[in-house]
Amino acid sequence: MLRGSCCCKAIEFEVDAEPKMIGTCHCSRCRKTGAQAFIVIRSDAFRFIKGQEFVARYVPEAPYTSPRLFCQKCGTALGELELPQQGWGAVAVSALDGDPGVRNHFHEYVNSKAPWYEILDGRPQFQERPVRPAASEQPQPQ
Repeated sequence: MLRGSCCCKAIEFEVDAEPKMIGTCHCSRCRKTGAQAFIVIRSDAFRFIKGQEFVARYVPEAPYTSPRLFCQKCGTALGELELPQQGWGAVAVSALDGDPGVRNHFHEYVNSKAPWYEILDGRPQFQERPVRPAASEQPQPQ
């Protein structure tokens, strides 16, 4: 079980599932909200422990579709957690209180990366969001 909170501790949450990976997004939206690194979780694995009344939402204009959640008191980015129709959510790693137990797996939207930032970890880089291959395109066990 992972626990997290905002900077002022008004909001606390739990993630009741082990994250399988961390991804780092370099798009301008993630850079500006301070939520570049994220863990991907099942929607039903996240729950607020306290402070849900302090959660604010930023709903972007099209073509973006994912609302961003943050603390209205201190501004801490919480992630993109209101995606129940997709069955998953993205939690800002910066809001976790402990070690998630996994390390960065990839970088996305590197075509939007800030010019002052150098990617030095050797992880896969994608110009935009990585696309999972269809089942028919995935390698089959021999």
